[in-house]
Amino acid sequence: MPLSAEAGPSPVTADDLDHAVQLAIATLREAPPAAWDTAAGSLEWTCWETVEHLNDDLFAYAAQLGPRTPPSDGNIPFVWESRRPGGPANAIHADRTAGPAGLLLALEATGALLVAMVRTTPTTVRAHHGYGASDPEGFAAMGIVETLVHTHDLAAGLGLLWDPPADLCSRVLARLFPDAPSTTEPWPTLLWATGRGDLPDRPRLTTWRWYGAPRD
Repeated sequence: MPLSAEAGPSPVTADDLDHAVQLAIATLREAPPAAWDTAAGSLEWTCWETVEHLNDDLFAYAAQLGPRTPPSDGNIPFVWESRRPGGPANAIHADRTAGPAGLLLALEATGALLVAMVRTTPTTVRAHHGYGASDPEGFAAMGIVETLVHTHDLAAGLGLLWDPPADLCSRVLARLFPDAPSTTEPWPTLLWATGRGDLPDRPRLTTWRWYGAPRD
């Protein structure tokens, strides 16, 4: 159903994030073992690298919320590095010898870290993000968007079907993309808002960003 303009959006929760991660893992477990070195949709990264990037996003968001006084002017100073020219710059990497099952176990673990931080961090806390300081709900929403859209990229590369729940897409659109249309289907709208799809009468975005500022 299209997102109603009359009903106020429900908050994005830690349970929403956990649901998104678990749905992604269940889908990715169906991937052929030999497909993980293919390109992830339109990305220049392989499917393996894309999951590593997603793991790193979830880990980094959890880390930003971790200190008693989170940084307001930069990221936690881990070392992010790429293992090949053009590959994602990550602070953590999965052990290739553990295979796809190990890669997805790492995804479940990093997702759980962010879920735990969102659940336990006071709603008044603000932490740095490159697009502006955000609160625990905002970091949960960012983690969900990363999970949903990168699983879309992965599904294209791995030959899988991926159609996340409309209500979940609606909540993160309302939280992070306040200027996105509210009369179109939520999942295609989220793909449009992240430069991955088209909407009627709207050009595909070549640049995009979200707005994580708390909705006070």
